Amino acid sequence: MNVTIAPLPPARLAVLTAAYRQNIAARRRQGLILALAVLVCTALASISAEVSPLKLVENIGNFTTYIARLFFLDNGRFVLTDPVEWYWGLGKWSRLLAETLLIAYVGTALGAIGGLFLCFLAAANLSTNAWIRWPVRRFLEFSRTVPELVFALIFVIAFGLGPVPGVLAIAIHTMGALGKQFFEVAENIDMRPVEGVTATGGTWSTMVRFAVLPQVASNFVSYTLLRFEINVRGASVMGFVGAGGIGQDLLEAIRKFYYSDVSAILLLIIGTVMLIDLGTERLRHRILHLEGRK
Repeated sequence: MNVTIAPLPPARLAVLTAAYRQNIAARRRQGLILALAVLVCTALASISAEVSPLKLVENIGNFTTYIARLFFLDNGRFVLTDPVEWYWGLGKWSRLLAETLLIAYVGTALGAIGGLFLCFLAAANLSTNAWIRWPVRRFLEFSRTVPELVFALIFVIAFGLGPVPGVLAIAIHTMGALGKQFFEVAENIDMRPVEGVTATGGTWSTMVRFAVLPQVASNFVSYTLLRFEINVRGASVMGFVGAGGIGQDLLEAIRKFYYSDVSAILLLIIGTVMLIDLGTERLRHRILHLEGRK
């Protein structure tokens, strides 16, 4: 079946063409203005931060030279030619790495528990009292806004050197981060089960237990596992401020120019983080897959 499309009158076609060109020109102007604004903001930020491209070009060789030096022993031989000498401190570093993992694990667990208890008070659909919801949300904001290293420095002064400051710092920051993610998940639940439990005379805690938790549990676990991955990386540098873990030995090796020790510790950290990332990723996907089959 042949269909013949009648052409538009020339006058009408000219009007539409002119409107199309104006629209394209307007979009191009908007794109140029946006690009110019980004360039101006970048230039102002560079000036404020004293960023010097010339200095970067002049000193880039020091960076590459340092990276290359990491893979040579003190005797000048390549590290793989003598792995025993390269990993002379494997026993000590393994213990410190295990301590780092425990700091991340305990900090994540404590933070997740705190975020779990506070998220329901911060969710607008579950906590209708603004006098409770507002301070809880501000507390969570404070907890996740202050960097972990700042908390760690404060706790090192209060409790001394060791893993305790690192655990507390990670726990508080994790509570703020997970608390926000948790209450955002809770605000998107199906409210019909909540209304059903409330209609039967159930208390607020009963409503949370039987109407809310079953809907959000899988997402909560997924976010907690993701946060654990992040905290393992964060715990690795807690030692920089004396908060335990392998970071303290890494900082000492950097300061004393023990190049091969730096590369050995870094590879241990990278390998451990990769394994944990792969494991938790598979676990998170499995949890979400099981949830989707229900």
